[in-house]
Amino acid sequence: MLAPTAGPAAEPSAPGAGGQRIVLVVGDSLSAEYGIERGSGWVSRLGRRLAERAGQYTVVNASISGDTTSGGVARLPALLREHHPAVVVIELGGNDGLRGLPVRQMRANLEAMAAAARAAGARVLLVGMRIPPNYGAPYAEAFAAAFAQAARAQGTALLPFLLEGIDFGAEGFQPDRIHPLAAQHERMMENAWAKLRPLL
Repeated sequence: MLAPTAGPAAEPSAPGAGGQRIVLVVGDSLSAEYGIERGSGWVSRLGRRLAERAGQYTVVNASISGDTTSGGVARLPALLREHHPAVVVIELGGNDGLRGLPVRQMRANLEAMAAAARAAGARVLLVGMRIPPNYGAPYAEAFAAAFAQAARAQGTALLPFLLEGIDFGAEGFQPDRIHPLAAQHERMMENAWAKLRPLL
């Protein structure tokens, strides 16, 4: 496991080849374009937004369907070494919740990833998620609160809920009722952009 580090983040990573700065997205199926056409997900849309409005930045999408915060902890060190990102977007935790994994462990993993990214010179955006109430109100409330708690502990930016403002009706989701249709990803991208833009 990554060990959380205290103190301020290191200086932002320098631009890479061609003067490009990297926005690294480490996420799960919501970011990996599960069940939708390639190029239609919110991360791809974010890449196009960055090309239009912040041309010195490019997106690397390191998201894997089914990944948990433990998987992110294991994968992140190599990603940081490879890409030297200026910004790291952490969109993980949904699968922890769907599997009923301990919220305390999820929060510790989020904090560890944020600390490692900051120590590598990256600014960090934590992306929050919520789970259905059928998991029980105490668990659902603790789960949703863990993202804000981790962000405060590590001094990172926070998007409280990636799916804020999207259509939660059956017509807005794939048959599994977990993954939004491609049309909903525009709203997801706008949600992320509002929190990401100040970090650029």
